[in-house]
Amino acid sequence: MEQQLTRPTWSRQIEFTLAGIGCAVGLGNVWRFPYLCYRSGGGAFLVPYLLMLVVLGVPLLYMELTVGQYTRRGPVHALANVCPLLKGVGIASVAISFIMCIYYNVVITWALYYLFSSFQAPLPWQNCNNTWNTPNCTNIATNSSFSSTASQEFFKYKMLEQTTGVGEAGLIRWELFLILILAWVLIYFCIFKGVKSTGKVVYFTALFPYAILIALLINNAQLPGALDGISFFILPVWDKLLSVEVWVNAAAQIFNSIGIGFGSLMAMSSYNSFNNNVLKDTLTISIINSVTSILAGFVIFSAFGYMSHLQGIPVSDLAVDGPGLVFIVYPQAFANMPVSQLWAVLFFFMLLCLGLDSEFAMVEVMVTSLMDQYHQSLMAFFKRKELFILAICSAAALLGIPCVMQVGIYVFQLMDHYTAIVSIMFLAFFEVIAICWSYGVNRLSDNLQEMTGKRPNIFFRLCWLIVAPVLITVILVFSVIQFKPARYGDYVFPPWAQGVGWVIAMGSIIWIPLGAIHTLWVLPGSLMQKLKLSVKPYALNKKSKMSYYERGGAIPPGIAVISSDIHLPEKPPIQTHL
Repeated sequence: MEQQLTRPTWSRQIEFTLAGIGCAVGLGNVWRFPYLCYRSGGGAFLVPYLLMLVVLGVPLLYMELTVGQYTRRGPVHALANVCPLLKGVGIASVAISFIMCIYYNVVITWALYYLFSSFQAPLPWQNCNNTWNTPNCTNIATNSSFSSTASQEFFKYKMLEQTTGVGEAGLIRWELFLILILAWVLIYFCIFKGVKSTGKVVYFTALFPYAILIALLINNAQLPGALDGISFFILPVWDKLLSVEVWVNAAAQIFNSIGIGFGSLMAMSSYNSFNNNVLKDTLTISIINSVTSILAGFVIFSAFGYMSHLQGIPVSDLAVDGPGLVFIVYPQAFANMPVSQLWAVLFFFMLLCLGLDSEFAMVEVMVTSLMDQYHQSLMAFFKRKELFILAICSAAALLGIPCVMQVGIYVFQLMDHYTAIVSIMFLAFFEVIAICWSYGVNRLSDNLQEMTGKRPNIFFRLCWLIVAPVLITVILVFSVIQFKPARYGDYVFPPWAQGVGWVIAMGSIIWIPLGAIHTLWVLPGSLMQKLKLSVKPYALNKKSKMSYYERGGAIPPGIAVISSDIHLPEKPPIQTHL
């Protein structure tokens, strides 16, 4: 309670906006969005994508930022306040963020490995005259399953030294392990002072990638065949719009890209000043996130056009997969460009910046939530918050070791599939139910009016009440119907590995029923009374506050103890500016 009253805020509001942009804009904008566009008929994907941005992305981000800023808590306490029965959703979002920060940093590790390798002349993936290359290596990409490019072999045999399957663990890749430690050191020193240090770092990590993207676009646009690639990106194949999968993918991309359900932006908005204009931040973050995806699309598809020109095949026939887009296809395009080392260094440095600020947000969720819950105990043990953050980073680094072994790519794919695809849709569904239906659109509107002096317009209220819950339910149903077991290329994971994947997924989902059971256990009364209380906002707060006062605790100024179950601050909490 004392910590709530002295919660720090961002030094300047622009720091939150930049941190929010950095959190939303990540590696997915550079590889997942162009990949989905490519697979979904180019420009046809932009139609459902932009529609989903308007009716799903913007309203749900507005909702999350409002709840975080009003409650001034991370996702665990915020969800426990608005709907005690579904407080497990907040715990689940912390769990999913922690799982993701473990393997997401492995992508940053790969980017650093490629960045260091880019200082060689010629680039190590430029030709097949290396010790790791096989007799099937070719300098020109083909669709033949019997040959592989120099770029593919560098990724597979040089960097990963990957084994034949998940059952063969292999050895630790010591180079990757040391770079993983370096990545965590970078992250620690960027966030160890909390919003004070993160707020300064994001000025660079959030803005610099745009300079590189624009430079890459100017360079790529001058290459032969670039216009063919850009035409494929812009001109829709209208028949693709009849596919339900394209619409579901567009909604899922908006969801994953902005970060709805991960708790990151809710945690960061809890450090906002109480009267901050939430709508302005919502529109800025969501629009810049989508503009970045489209800008990255122009960069990537201009390179596709150049590659199709070199190979003499249509853009639609290029062999493109997911993460391989960034680490195989695009480096292959660099190898044939003038001043290839310069563009490679710039591109992988951009990936590093994009990855870092998304990673900041994931770690911040864990730190904020644990500090909210166990502030006194943690401070008594660690003495300083910096040491607690060091412990979190060290634990995540150790848990990431399997991903930098020779089996690492399979572990990474398994964690990504069952976290980013399976878990997040369940979390999002229950979060929307908790806030939009249980807490209610009217309460959310009242909160906004209290903070900003204005209620949300009819568009946002309709999206919260009807459109978002219905759309997310449809996405969840189709995700379940169309669910495919994890695979990596042509390799299908064995049943025991799929079982491990479900254990990873349950590591976050299980907290939703557990949280509900705990709420019903601690609330007083009969089962029906417990159920009624469990969907009343701040019901758990009343219980904890009253026990605090019964022990002789003083009622802090600005807190009203009233006869109803709802407890709201009478005025904004005292804020400590860093």
